Amino acid sequence: MSIVRTATVAAVFFSLTNAVFADPLMLVPSDPQPKDLKPGLAVRYAYPHEVKNLRSAEKALARKSEVGTPLAGLDHRDTLIGEKVMTSRRDTQVAADITGYVRFDAPGVYTIDFLTNDGLRATVGGQVVGEFDGRQSCEETFAVEVEVPKAGWYPLHALYFQRLNTACLHMRAGLNTDRPTWMPDTAFGH
Repeated sequence: MSIVRTATVAAVFFSLTNAVFADPLMLVPSDPQPKDLKPGLAVRYAYPHEVKNLRSAEKALARKSEVGTPLAGLDHRDTLIGEKVMTSRRDTQVAADITGYVRFDAPGVYTIDFLTNDGLRATVGGQVVGEFDGRQSCEETFAVEVEVPKAGWYPLHALYFQRLNTACLHMRAGLNTDRPTWMPDTAFGH
């Protein structure tokens, strides 16, 4: 039993050490860089009877979705019970497919995280930069370090779902040693 326990502790330590000392994820800018973008992000919504995880959100969006009013950005505060999710037409059981671009004004290593209620899988520049597959109150995802090779627009895609009660979705980023702060609406286009 102690050999199994020791092996388990060693495996967890090795995984955590690799995560802490891992190289930043390299983002790939959009090529060519988009021109004449509209502000904000495009969004499609689905309204399933029940959504408990990212897979059920994907299935609901594949079955039937509708175009929503574009999002100004990714700074959606925690709602009160009964308030609609983002620009959707409902307050519960909402799946969203969010697409567009995010602009980084300078190259460098950024720390990115999200606050989400409930589930989220977000990719920027071809890399998963935020993920939580479950239900939670408005809580942070694990912070991810990314390398932005040059200033410009990077493709963004987010799969999001909200199940019951309240909802939130925020994106934060910080350059080099800066602590992540809210991404302004002006950083997004579609």
